[in-house]
Amino acid sequence: MRYSGFESLTESAKRLGRTKAAVAAAADKEVLEAVKLAEGEGLITPVLVGDVAEIKRLAADIKLNLEEAELIHEPNPVAAANRAVDAVVDGKAHFLMKGMVNSSDFLKAVLRPERGLRTGRLLSHLAAFQVPGYSRLFFVTDGGMNIAPDREQKKEILESSIAFMHQIGMETVNVVVLTATEVANPKMQATLDAQALVKMNQAGEFPGAIVEGPLALDGAVSASALKHKGIASQINGEVDLFLVPTIEVGNVLGKAMVYFAGATMAGVILGAQVPIVLNSRNDTPRSKLMALTLAALSRRES
Repeated sequence: MRYSGFESLTESAKRLGRTKAAVAAAADKEVLEAVKLAEGEGLITPVLVGDVAEIKRLAADIKLNLEEAELIHEPNPVAAANRAVDAVVDGKAHFLMKGMVNSSDFLKAVLRPERGLRTGRLLSHLAAFQVPGYSRLFFVTDGGMNIAPDREQKKEILESSIAFMHQIGMETVNVVVLTATEVANPKMQATLDAQALVKMNQAGEFPGAIVEGPLALDGAVSASALKHKGIASQINGEVDLFLVPTIEVGNVLGKAMVYFAGATMAGVILGAQVPIVLNSRNDTPRSKLMALTLAALSRRES
């Protein structure tokens, strides 16, 4: 299965029924607007951790019905992050969302040694993009967490992303290891890493995926560009997932799509026991809604 857009993603998630989302430091109007949208779509029942009086005031402002929500009073943002993680550890919520709390404090709660959500895996960021005129969603990793991952870290990032994409119903994931050129160059470590990852795939280390690289962006998305360059490809321009070499590449690629091409982006953090919705304050309510949708859909049987 490939998703034509966020609408098809939402329909798949809605068929699963509601799941519980724990929101840390939830007294934030923009976060509550996203919660309202997700609750209205039948995707989540929120567990809102924070200053309950302020949550109720903001909910009244945006007409968010709190009748079905669970409210946990904890006005301190750091303590609220810990209690939101507690809700997941205790089985009272399926995934996490960050509210008005510093990202580093939020992630410390996620990774705390006792009653945290560690798995021993590297945390990484996976973003989904809907670009006007493009036939389906595609994904980018890692443009949000790891600055300059080495080869083993890239392998781990790729494993987490492929596993998540299988969870949301994508059977075979077409992966391009993105570089500036299709030619391996000892002076460009990313091209050597790409070659190594392709060999790992050929050895069966990424089941349910086709991994190709090194490839530049045009060859990743255009069959005609591949033909012009004389490059044989199984993916042939039908990429599902870009593995970028550094955080700068992922960040610029994503923001270029949003600001130049009018794309909508949704992102989740992988590598913990549950997906984590950790949005930028610049993200639109729709982007936040789609991130919640991705997290909710990860319950799907692959």
